[in-house]
Amino acid sequence: MDAHENLSAQSEARRQAPDRRWSPGETTRQDVLLRYLGAVAAAAAGHGALAERPAATARPAPPSPPPSPFPEPGQPVVREVMDVPAAHIRADLPYRDIARVLAREQAGALPVVDAEDHVVGVVSESDLLAKVAFEASGHRPGPIGGLRERRLHGKARGETAADLMTSPAITVLPGATVAEAAWLAALSRLKRMPVTDREGRLVGVVRRDALLQALLRDDAGIRAEVEAMVEATCPPADRDAVQVAVHDGIVELTGRMPAATARRLLAEIERIADVIEVKNLLGPGT
Repeated sequence: MDAHENLSAQSEARRQAPDRRWSPGETTRQDVLLRYLGAVAAAAAGHGALAERPAATARPAPPSPPPSPFPEPGQPVVREVMDVPAAHIRADLPYRDIARVLAREQAGALPVVDAEDHVVGVVSESDLLAKVAFEASGHRPGPIGGLRERRLHGKARGETAADLMTSPAITVLPGATVAEAAWLAALSRLKRMPVTDREGRLVGVVRRDALLQALLRDDAGIRAEVEAMVEATCPPADRDAVQVAVHDGIVELTGRMPAATARRLLAEIERIADVIEVKNLLGPGT
């Protein structure tokens, strides 16, 4: 069996082995991702298409009639979770120095700013990789090379951040809701987004993991909402007969409650975006 056949056999074996053990912490990681996606989806459904909001935009943005730019009360916004000051790169920085800055900041990409701190693009490890590969191999696109390959070759010949960067940059305003920024990050597959004022000047950077933590309420917050639902759903005489516990987004109800009331309550709890599962351990009430 040659190397290619051996690799194919290994891939097929992995595909046919769905019962392989997950690595430690994999279950928790999957649960967190599910809660994150649920929160983002709920926010997107509640606020309409991202392009219809002026607070978070991917330039160039499609024209649309924008509703009110102010977030609803109680919603976290980007300025509350962004990093300040934001690491950045000047447009005239040579590419070897760009690599040093990326390594120092432990970042895969950084915004590029002009002399007045306007964000003019983003330079990433991928941009530098194309440059280094071009210098090492002298690769040239063939006569029938694709348009993307020719553009990449053109960028790779550059020497500064302005030559190598991807432009225009995808940015977000500090007044955008965390949900909008998270949706934009998900669509763009970005781990970090520059935050700019309305004139396009850099004021911060927001990380994907910060958006995640802001979107996911802790178990105490979920429990408080479920207990409020119990109080609103149950007659006063039945409220003390129900106990609520929440662990890693899993809600557990114990005690006693009339079956019809329990069905209504469970349906309401299942609509909470942060809830992964509801365990109904309620007994019949009077």
